[in-house]
Amino acid sequence: MPQFRRRPLLAGLAAALAAPGLAAAQQAQELKLGALFPFTGPLALLGDESFRGLEIAAEERNAAGGVLGRQLRLAQGDAVDQGQAIAEVRRLMGAERVPAVFGTFASGLSFAATQVTEPQGIPYFELGAIADPITERGLRYVFRSCPRASDFAATAGAAIVDALAPLYGADPTTLRIAVLHEDGLYGQTVAGFQEQQLRARGLNLVEKLAYSVRATELTSAIQRLRGANAEIVLHTGYQNDILLFFRGMQEANWKPRMVIGAGAGYSLSETPRAIGPASNGVMNVDFTQFAVNERYAPGVTAFVELYKRRYGSEPRSGHSLTNYVGARVFLDAIQRAGGMDKDRVRAAVLATEMAEGTIANGWGMRFDERGQNTRAKPMLLQWQDGTQVAIAPQEAAVAQARGRMGGPPPG
Repeated sequence: MPQFRRRPLLAGLAAALAAPGLAAAQQAQELKLGALFPFTGPLALLGDESFRGLEIAAEERNAAGGVLGRQLRLAQGDAVDQGQAIAEVRRLMGAERVPAVFGTFASGLSFAATQVTEPQGIPYFELGAIADPITERGLRYVFRSCPRASDFAATAGAAIVDALAPLYGADPTTLRIAVLHEDGLYGQTVAGFQEQQLRARGLNLVEKLAYSVRATELTSAIQRLRGANAEIVLHTGYQNDILLFFRGMQEANWKPRMVIGAGAGYSLSETPRAIGPASNGVMNVDFTQFAVNERYAPGVTAFVELYKRRYGSEPRSGHSLTNYVGARVFLDAIQRAGGMDKDRVRAAVLATEMAEGTIANGWGMRFDERGQNTRAKPMLLQWQDGTQVAIAPQEAAVAQARGRMGGPPPG
C-alpha cells in the first residue's frame, strides 16, 4: 500500500492562507474574454458546438503562450433568448469585467447583445450569426468573420439554376419554388434575400410562408406548399422546426422534389439521424463542413483531429470549424493591437489580410469598414448516405449533386 507523507500542520495552514492570494495573482495574469452562446434551450446543441470551436482556439493559443503575454479564460454567458442575451452580456461586462465578447451563433441573440456592447466600447466578435443587419447599423466595434444571409441566398439561387435545373432537364424558370422560414431575424433576413434572388434570376416563386419558431406543428404550411405544387422548398429554420417540417410532410404523404436548407439545424449531424431516410439527398447552403476537398480548405483534417482529441467524438457540425477559424483571427488581432483599446483592436481587425483558400474552412479574411469579412463564402452541401458532402463550388466538391430526396437511412 503506498505511503503518503503528511505535511506539517503549520505548512498546511500557510498554504491554505496563501491560496486566495495565489488565486488572485493567477487571475491578474489571465485575460478573461466573454463567450455568449445558447448553452441551454432549443438552440443549445449548435450553441455548444459553436463554443467548442472558440474553446479549441483559446486553448491552442494558451499552449503557445497566450495573448498579450496572458493566459486566456473564457467567461460563459448563456443566451437562450434576446432578453437573456442582453442580461448575460451586461453581466459579462459588469461582474466579469470582460474587455471583449465572442459569440453567438443565433442572429437575434447577436443583434440584441451588440446593441448593449457597442455603447460601452466593448469589441464584439461575431463568429456564426449571419443576419445582414448585424453589421449594417454603423457600429464601430462589431466584427463578423462569417458570411451573411445575403450570401446564403445567392448560393441557394445558384443551386437552383446550376445544380437542380440541369439534373431535372428543366428550364430553371419553369420550376415552382417556395420559401419557408421561421419568423425571427435569421429566418426573415435569409428569406427576404432569397425572394430578391429568385426575382432577380427570373425564377418562379409560388409561395412564401413564415411560421413561429415556437410552433408545435407545420400542418397548414405544408398544406399550402402542397396546394401550390411546390417543387423546390428553400427552408430557413432551426433543428426543432426542421423536424416538424419533415414529420409533417411524412404525415401528409407529400414532399417536393428538393428541400434546400439554410444552415443551422440542417448542418447538425443529429438532424438527419432524427429525420431518418427522408433526409437523404436534402441540400444545404452552409458554412464549410468536413467532407470537402482539402486543397480548398487546407487544415480541415487537422482541425477534426484536434476536435476528436479534445472532445472524444467527431464534430457535430461545421459551426465548430467556423468559430475556430474566426476566433484565431480575432485573437491574433488582439495580439497585434498590443492591448484591449477598442480603436487599436478595430484598426488591427481592419488590417487583417488573408487570401481565400489559405485557412481551414477555405475562406480568406478581409474586413470592410462595417466590420464584415468580405472573403467568407457559404457552399452548397448535400446529405448523401449519412454524410454531408460538398457539391459546390467545384473546387470544394467531393461528390456530384443528386436530384432526389429519400433512400437508405443515414448511417
